[in-house]
Amino acid sequence: MHFLTLATADLDAARQFYRDGLGWTPLFDQPGEILFFQIAPGLVLGLFAADKFDQDLLRGHSTSGVSGVTLSHNVADRAAVTTTIEQLLAAGGSIVKSAQEGEFGGIFHGHVADPNGVIWEIAHNPGWHIDGDGTVRLE
Repeated sequence: MHFLTLATADLDAARQFYRDGLGWTPLFDQPGEILFFQIAPGLVLGLFAADKFDQDLLRGHSTSGVSGVTLSHNVADRAAVTTTIEQLLAAGGSIVKSAQEGEFGGIFHGHVADPNGVIWEIAHNPGWHIDGDGTVRLE
């Protein structure tokens, strides 16, 4: 996978959430159309204005919402979970689940919805490691 593209009803609100909340620098930003962030080696998150998204797919209806999907952002420690959630809320996100011990996998996490309803898990997982070559190890 190289691109993960999400339709967004409010591109300006999404820009604020990802740029100001997560501190990501846009790779490409075409106001009113599309916004790209490089989120990992070889992986770009695209936020496409919903009307342009539908036009590109030749769809006659409005795309809205994401269901049954959670994107995760792992941070260095438990304190960073709380700090990152606070930054996302200040940047226009809404709380889904406050920072707390996870019921599965020994993690500490919380969930925040972006302005378009995409749910982000902000987590510290002490068993999560990334090797120098990019390989993920779960212990």
